[in-house]
Amino acid sequence: MLAGLSADYYLRLERGRDRNPSVQVLESIGRVLQLDDEHLAYLLALVADAPRKRRRRPRKEVVPPGALKLLGSLVQPAFIEGRYFDILAANSLARALSPGLAEGGNQLRDLFLDPAEQAYYPDWEAITECYIASLRQAVGTDVHDPRLIELTGELSLASAQFRRLWARHEVRKQTGTLIRFQHPQVGELVLNRERMSIGGADGLMLVVYHPDAGSSNAEKLALLASVDLPVTRDTQQATR
Repeated sequence: MLAGLSADYYLRLERGRDRNPSVQVLESIGRVLQLDDEHLAYLLALVADAPRKRRRRPRKEVVPPGALKLLGSLVQPAFIEGRYFDILAANSLARALSPGLAEGGNQLRDLFLDPAEQAYYPDWEAITECYIASLRQAVGTDVHDPRLIELTGELSLASAQFRRLWARHEVRKQTGTLIRFQHPQVGELVLNRERMSIGGADGLMLVVYHPDAGSSNAEKLALLASVDLPVTRDTQQATR
């Protein structure tokens, strides 16, 4: 009623009998449901006129050489992540900050399935919510990607927290924010996190953690860099 639609037509939409609602209809529904701009854009994309493409095999994500050179020049913890939060490359300080930030890992799998990695994040629950909403936003209508099916299937079977968050259908981009770490060598670290798109590499992001200048967090990060001993999972377990 609030959207100006008949109950019969709305029921047809819910049951998938009408797959071509107009933009005006979707915007009316979004307004009544009080969707924000990101969720409304996601809703419109789900029923866009452009045909959905099925990928028969996972796309290989390749980091451009220039981005690798930039990563190697950074003095702050930094890494390059793929569309599904795979770690494609990382500098030594990122690996020292967390063993989960080493090349070849996947942040979602570590966050939901690895208790040792979860111990690094005092705000673990809020971080998982952020990651899942960001994953929904990044995937959009490309729900048939084999990599997505494989990853979400594994996490759905193994993690009740993932199942709960995935079922909420939250959609939100990750933005610059503060992240708290509980590091086994230097204690609590509060760092700014910035995510920047890499030009010419669809879906790849450069992620940089940096402390406020002159803060105790800057001192702790400098100490961690001077030690130059990346923390392994064995190190973390021994420290706990």
